[in-house]
Amino acid sequence: MANTADTVNYLDLIKNGIIKENTIFKLALSLCPSIAVTNNLKNGVLMGVAVLFVQTMVNITISVLRKFIHPKVRLPIFMLVISGWVTIADMSMAAFVPDIYKQMGLYIQLIVAFASILARAEMFASKNKIAPSMVDGIGMGLGFLFALTVISFFRELIGKGSVWGYAIINAKPLLIMILPAGGFFAVGILMALFNWIDIRYLKKSATASH
Repeated sequence: MANTADTVNYLDLIKNGIIKENTIFKLALSLCPSIAVTNNLKNGVLMGVAVLFVQTMVNITISVLRKFIHPKVRLPIFMLVISGWVTIADMSMAAFVPDIYKQMGLYIQLIVAFASILARAEMFASKNKIAPSMVDGIGMGLGFLFALTVISFFRELIGKGSVWGYAIINAKPLLIMILPAGGFFAVGILMALFNWIDIRYLKKSATASH
């Protein structure tokens, strides 16, 4: 829902992106990277940072241009803006973290097709001023980063016995967790846990308000 500059609550926008409308755990959008790049923490975090950057910059750009974009051509314009910022993120990662980029470069390019980024451009940035749009982008991006960090942390810990490449558990790892099947399993379990916690919190809040 769009907010006016006078009524927008920036903290609520951040909370909304991380909790209420978390891209992975609540909306189940852009699930490809949550399976493909989260077999280790480093890849998951860097992918999340790339999405945070693109989401924020796309929201800002669309908000700046919103009065000049004709409604009939808005979607092609949105996609052009998204592809431009994804290209910048892609080239930056290739330049500064080439070793990691070799493992996940294709998935960085696929950010162009993320429904979550296009949805925020359409639903929020195209209807709001720059500051709320930027904060909304940061909130949604942080939610995505949070989800990928949690998923990749548990997958690497259980599947390899390590975190960020450093050995933590001196035991035989559960190798299935670093395979695609393990990715689906981890996402499903964490999604269920996240929603269960959210429901319990809402019930407690409702009880406390009465």
